[in-house]
Amino acid sequence: MSTLGHAWFRKRNPLLISTAVLGTALVTWIVTVQRMRGMDAGPGTDLGGLGWYLGVWVTMMAAMMLPSAAPMVLLFHHISSERQRREQSFALTCVFVLSYLAVWTAYGLAAYGLYRLVTYAGSGFLAWNRGGPYVAGAAIAMAGLYELTPLKSLCLRHCRSPLHFILGRWRQGRLGAIRMGTEHGAYCVGCCWGLMIVLFALGVMSLLWMAVVATLIFAQKVLSGGEHLTRVFAVGFISAGIWVASAPGSVPGLTQPNSGAPMRAQRQMTLTTPSTGKPTEKTNGIKP
Repeated sequence: MSTLGHAWFRKRNPLLISTAVLGTALVTWIVTVQRMRGMDAGPGTDLGGLGWYLGVWVTMMAAMMLPSAAPMVLLFHHISSERQRREQSFALTCVFVLSYLAVWTAYGLAAYGLYRLVTYAGSGFLAWNRGGPYVAGAAIAMAGLYELTPLKSLCLRHCRSPLHFILGRWRQGRLGAIRMGTEHGAYCVGCCWGLMIVLFALGVMSLLWMAVVATLIFAQKVLSGGEHLTRVFAVGFISAGIWVASAPGSVPGLTQPNSGAPMRAQRQMTLTTPSTGKPTEKTNGIKP
């Protein structure tokens, strides 16, 4: 390629990467909507088999997290491309992105393991006509309290400052890209795990709450002044937790596990997931 061609490509490379990242996010949103439509059984929604859940979870994380991670991905790609041009050690941007998503996959596996542990305990305390609303409300309020902690502030700073992260943690080569993607993913989990708890508490298969949580994540990590939203989120989540615990039936958009929705979600799950030879349990001991 000529010098003029190299200059043309470098000038448009950031646009190509931005298009790729946001295009991937759009595609994963479309796939998520297709796979999860009609599966919202509210709090206590069954997570299905591990393989099916893992596929849905990774798709969800790509859809929800890639838009807010785009500034970091673009900066990594820019520096790596410059190092390649100077014939220095570099790594493909996809290595960084896949390492980032691997951390969120690990978080999802941990959440799945905790869910199964609670399910196998066989306690009916989490039923929606018993302690379910209180547990869901407490989880949302806990996420609000986390917004006020120093750890949240530290992780949010790293997520909002890609240049600071790059300058302090740049590593050479493919292994370096894996390490950087993993570290950035860990900061992102530290920043957003509470918001994911809110999603689990309100209905992890709910497209509505998924979109709401993704919007909150983007606002806090990318928009100007997003670092000041922690107090707003804290007040909002604590208030929402009290609301869910005290009057869940009046919360707009919250599917009630003791309504007919869980049965419809169960039928949808049965049609979507591979056959296991036995019926899928959808409501975690919650009877419609």
